[in-house]
Amino acid sequence: MKIAVILGTSKSDGNTRVLVGSFIEKSGAKLFDLSNYIISFYDYEHNNRSDDFLSVIHDLADYDHLVFASPVYWYSMSAQLKVFFDRLSDLLTIEKDLGRKLKGKSISVLSTGYNTELPDCFIQPFKLTANYMQFEFKGCEYLAIQSESDLGKVANSAVRLVENIT
Repeated sequence: MKIAVILGTSKSDGNTRVLVGSFIEKSGAKLFDLSNYIISFYDYEHNNRSDDFLSVIHDLADYDHLVFASPVYWYSMSAQLKVFFDRLSDLLTIEKDLGRKLKGKSISVLSTGYNTELPDCFIQPFKLTANYMQFEFKGCEYLAIQSESDLGKVANSAVRLVENIT
């Protein structure tokens, strides 16, 4: 199974990246760090066709499973990942053929945050988007990191997600 990780974070070397690194090591996934791309906000007139969004989607179409990775920011996904999700609308309007190539793929979520419990409102946009885009939602692995010692749990979280996907 070919797995891609789409990382959206304001800190590409932060806790979520550490978790993603462990997951990549155990799964052989390829990383797409949104910080390395220029992806502009959704535009109803589609004047942003020349940014990196469509080329990233063309690359992702070759993968079987997509893992979205984001820290919890104010009970939600990162701004970078939200912009990426908003741009999925392009695949329903101007790039329908490309959007159809994603239909039937499976997705999951990797996340870190300070709170001991992942807020339900965090995962809901992923589940609803999966349903709307006809993806199979395979779950979320959340790691609460309240101290340096919690980083020792990264490998276990990564293994659980790998097992859940395969």
